[in-house]
Amino acid sequence: MKNDFISIVNACEHNLKSVSVNIPRNKFIVITGPSGSGKSSLAFDTLYNESQRRYIESLSSYARQFIGVFQPPNVESITGLSPSIAINQKTTGRNPRSTVGTITEIYDYLRILFAKIGTTYCPKCRKEIKGQSPQQIVNSILLYPANTKIQILAPVVKNAKGTHKEEIRKFLNMGFSRARVNGEITTLSEEIELTKTKQHSIDIVIDRIVIKNDITQRLTDSIELALKQADGYLTILKDDEELMFSEHHACSTCNISFPDVDPRLFSFNSPLGACAECNGLGESKMFELDLMIVDEKISINEGALGPISKKSTFLYHMIYCIAKAEKINLDLPFNKLPESFKKILIDGSDKIYTYSFKSENSNFNFKKAFPGIIQWLNKKYAETNSDSTRATLESFMRIKKCKSCNGQRLNPFALSTKIDGKSIMDLCSLSIENADLFFKNLNLNEEKKLISKKLFIEIKSRINFLLNVGLTYLTLNRSAGTLSGGESQRIRLATQIGSALSGILYILDEPSIGLHPRDNTKLILTLKSLRELGNTVLVVEHDEETMESADLIIDMGPAAGTHGGEITAIGTYEEICKNKKSLTGKYLSKTMAVEVPENRRKLTDFIKLRGANENNLVNLNVNIPLGGLVALTGVSGSGKSTLVYKVLVPAIKAYLAEDPSIKNNNFQAISGLDKIESLIELDQSPIGRTPKSNPATYTGVFDEIRNLFSSTTEAKVRGYKPGRFSFNVKGGRCEECEGNGIKRIEMHFLPDVFITCNECKGRRYNSETLSIYFKGKNISDILEMTAFESIKFFENHTKIHRVLQTLNDVGLGYIKLGQSATTLSGGESQRMKLASELCKRPKGHCFYFLDEPTTGLHFNDIKILLYSIQKLVDQGNSVLIIEHNLDVIKTADYIIDMGPDGGDRGGKIIAEGTPEDLVSSRKKTDSYTGEYLFKTLA
Repeated sequence: MKNDFISIVNACEHNLKSVSVNIPRNKFIVITGPSGSGKSSLAFDTLYNESQRRYIESLSSYARQFIGVFQPPNVESITGLSPSIAINQKTTGRNPRSTVGTITEIYDYLRILFAKIGTTYCPKCRKEIKGQSPQQIVNSILLYPANTKIQILAPVVKNAKGTHKEEIRKFLNMGFSRARVNGEITTLSEEIELTKTKQHSIDIVIDRIVIKNDITQRLTDSIELALKQADGYLTILKDDEELMFSEHHACSTCNISFPDVDPRLFSFNSPLGACAECNGLGESKMFELDLMIVDEKISINEGALGPISKKSTFLYHMIYCIAKAEKINLDLPFNKLPESFKKILIDGSDKIYTYSFKSENSNFNFKKAFPGIIQWLNKKYAETNSDSTRATLESFMRIKKCKSCNGQRLNPFALSTKIDGKSIMDLCSLSIENADLFFKNLNLNEEKKLISKKLFIEIKSRINFLLNVGLTYLTLNRSAGTLSGGESQRIRLATQIGSALSGILYILDEPSIGLHPRDNTKLILTLKSLRELGNTVLVVEHDEETMESADLIIDMGPAAGTHGGEITAIGTYEEICKNKKSLTGKYLSKTMAVEVPENRRKLTDFIKLRGANENNLVNLNVNIPLGGLVALTGVSGSGKSTLVYKVLVPAIKAYLAEDPSIKNNNFQAISGLDKIESLIELDQSPIGRTPKSNPATYTGVFDEIRNLFSSTTEAKVRGYKPGRFSFNVKGGRCEECEGNGIKRIEMHFLPDVFITCNECKGRRYNSETLSIYFKGKNISDILEMTAFESIKFFENHTKIHRVLQTLNDVGLGYIKLGQSATTLSGGESQRMKLASELCKRPKGHCFYFLDEPTTGLHFNDIKILLYSIQKLVDQGNSVLIIEHNLDVIKTADYIIDMGPDGGDRGGKIIAEGTPEDLVSSRKKTDSYTGEYLFKTLA
């Protein structure tokens, strides 16, 4: 039947060559093929974009006028298309407030749970808190010393949006004359203007009293009136101290009252719950002296301190005047200065100094205590609007756990509310697996069971979804910014399963990235469960096990870029294996394969790390070979990234920097670093954060290309310099889109929409710049070329040709030179960095670190990539790779396998040696990697 298929007719988006295909609905389909063959163009740029366009077309004309024209994909027709949800490899977000708990909504349900059945204890004496009677409140206040002046306030509005004119008028008519509005005392008869969209707090001043013997009756009457007006709450202002009392929650021992146990109290995004010190972030940036010292062996005048390295700064002139008053010579080396003077410099002094100097064409003469460099910089950091100034100041700062809340984000009142002895943050710090056990073993009385029944259903179901996609080792308070692309994708996948929608087209981009083969089965069952709900699941994937489980495989190819864009084979796993035209089929049927090296390198030098302690690593000892290709393996959460990012890499950096101020407190000893001359990290972080960053600018070839265009006869006649051909500079670029080629339309509660610029039609430059041609192409045409296409075009230009050839060698020949960096996957960004390194001439023994470089790669591309990596090793370097791909692991000279499991059950070296060693010892060591490697090598 017609409705049983999503029918695509003549899709020509990007490199697609009039692709027509019928995709069965309510099935699990895999789109595979070499990198750049058109998989994403078909799945995301054609299917998903058309679904999004149709949704926008369904909006009212009033709404569409703010969005503009949304470009449809280049396709003749698509029928049978369902509403679509795309779950790609992009990380969840860089918002420091976003966590695993907030993304999955588990934290929202926990907040309600703790508000309804939590028991609150006093943060000081640990006793359970209860409400206070008006008489108990009066007795507490009468304990204040005689002649103490207090104000009794009724908090009638607490952090609520609105103008609150009715409330103000009501209390004015009742005879009250004064109120505290957002912390400021004012008279109610004045015109009080409050912004409707902002939160405000209003406290009515009930009475102002001086404590003395005959005040009891008046105090009692005022207390009762305040409690009545504010629903059982009141605030006492005593000098600069603010005390809160409540009929609802109070500690009779410590005379402390607590706010309502409301879900907002447990939100670190709300003023009610957030830690006052770090505003709910759990960490803070602090200026550190060791980061400010450039060289303690030189003087301040010579630039010993980074923040005052320039003598023209206002801060330097102040320090010069202080040094003169203290009779200190600023030409002395910093380490020779008296400790008393250093203390004044850093922490400040109460002593009044006279400052007299000329700065920035102004004369200054004033007397003032010196606040200290750190306080001065804190003020400057808070006030500056300059990104460059902020970036400079941040180089002197270190992110530290908040001392007040110990990184737990919430205030003491919120952390004092507990269920079965655990606060909400104690629970969020557990791994998903242990959180599941907590709820399974939780014993509540019948009343609390009844209250929490529905909440438990929501919480437990979401936890089960996370367990089912192999994320047992994550914690609910894990920051979203620290998640890999694969982890964030599986979290969103778990959230979608929890929503239990049907009739949806789900499009996923390699959900298996970052997963050990052991966990693939769980992921595949999850994808199938989406299908069983009545959805169509379309997955762009290279994983063999996922293909084997799919209902249908669409194989794109035959190669990348202009040599791809076709469907080379379509059918079941068995049919693809038999198809001789399919490159994927040749690898699945083992006709082609990534070869195992005939001889592995014999490695004799090692980095010896002893007593590593970080996250789930406990006194870990490990020997990391040098001079070979080493694979660091293990199930997700076993401690691989912790070992490398938190321990090994910082230790190597500290050694190479020869900086004694850099202290590594997470290991006992390390040796063997003397054989390393440099360190290169090739991680999956973006090569640029803006749409203007692209492969051409990152690799540096764009500078050479702009020089070529400026050297053409026509450019010389017009006086065009290389800057004319930059889309970042006014003059040559299109000013309508500022050289981006696209415009971003903010959709607020929906994802932002990007539309092509109407002025330049996406070409980035103005017409004058585009009229300059080199070998028949203008600058925009060059940026639209793929690396593979441009190799021949620039074959006579050695510098450009070498870089382009290297991009092709690492499997990025399909990438366009002007493709936005924000559209590159983590794996593509990493290979871009690898290509950039391969272009450089080798200088001594370099230690390279790569984090899952096979992300997004087809079997054939992995073969090409391994050739480039082995080339680095052959040049006399060391390469350490975190990897799950068995084709890479089997080619390594040495394997370090971590486990045996993730989280608390990981953090150990369970097996090490050559791939053959792991296979032979797999039963003794319980190595999952050894078990799967046995099947691969067999």
